[in-house]
Amino acid sequence: MAKTIDFSRALTVGEVAKRSGVPVSTVHFYESKGLIASTRNSGNQRRFESVVLRYIAIIKVAQRTGIPLEEIHDALRGLPPGSKPSSKQWRAMSSRWQDKLNDRIEQLTRLRDELTHCIGCGCLSMSECPLRNPADILGQQGPGPQILERKLEAGVEV
Repeated sequence: MAKTIDFSRALTVGEVAKRSGVPVSTVHFYESKGLIASTRNSGNQRRFESVVLRYIAIIKVAQRTGIPLEEIHDALRGLPPGSKPSSKQWRAMSSRWQDKLNDRIEQLTRLRDELTHCIGCGCLSMSECPLRNPADILGQQGPGPQILERKLEAGVEV
């Protein structure tokens, strides 16, 4: 059964966009991905409960730290529909992401250090350089910087 909301207090998509600081298209995108939900009024217009502003704030913070939308969706799915996350629920959500964030910080630190080294040495022509890929030979192994990503994932000094 669909949840009914107080339409006199519900927000339009434009109000949600303005108050959350995201474009209307982003509100629609988040809804299409199941991150937020709306209800339709008798005129078939979308209306959102104000709790959606909290959800969008969580999404924005998580995205800023590099958490993929799928993981954000999984975390939000654990909340009761239409409820504001409590401090305890927020701690549970954020703790799920801490290990991944720590790994990402380590990888970014190694990448930063490697870029500093490469800029300092100026080689960019060595066959072992993790940033070089002559004739796109590594394209057969998959997308992205294959040598660099393998070394970063393995924790190997680049």
